[in-house]
Amino acid sequence: MSSESTVGPRPESVDLRPEPVDLRPEPVEGPIVIIGSPGSGKSTVGALLAERLGVTFRDVDAVIVERTGKSISDIFTDDGESAFRILEEQLTAELLPLPGVLSLGGGAVLSAATRAALHGHRVVWLQVGLAQSVKRIGLDTARPLLLGNVRGQLLKLLNERAQLYRQVATEVIDTDHTTPTEIVEMIMSAHVAQH
Repeated sequence: MSSESTVGPRPESVDLRPEPVDLRPEPVEGPIVIIGSPGSGKSTVGALLAERLGVTFRDVDAVIVERTGKSISDIFTDDGESAFRILEEQLTAELLPLPGVLSLGGGAVLSAATRAALHGHRVVWLQVGLAQSVKRIGLDTARPLLLGNVRGQLLKLLNERAQLYRQVATEVIDTDHTTPTEIVEMIMSAHVAQH
């Protein structure tokens, strides 16, 4: 005979399975972040999107220029790329908590700290192919990493950074055959769907 027999009613069974956990990250207060390589339209789309949403637009590169009083190419020439990247990382961390729309520099994702800080934010990757990127940029000498063989440099940047963009993006929009206004509409539609 079993020693587990009890007198009286049996206690209700207790469900020991854990509660289901929502694995989506908690929403973080802050901007819609626009990322992408040179020529993807980050500044144009960001400004249009902010206007449509009635919020502030901030461009990390523009803030760097404003704060230092130097162009990006002058910072690269005078202080070096590493000094620029430190500034970029610091300013991105400062601007990320602010509401609105924030456009990051094309190389901002090279920073592990920046990639970590983007976790939980809405990050829209404006993807652009090599041909369109070259067409949009032309021979713009204000872009220090593209001096010399623009096409070759762009291909190198696109290849190096694609995986990093993919890591942090919550949405990807192909900009090759889309106007900035159409891209804004796509982002707005997704914005409405999320709320």
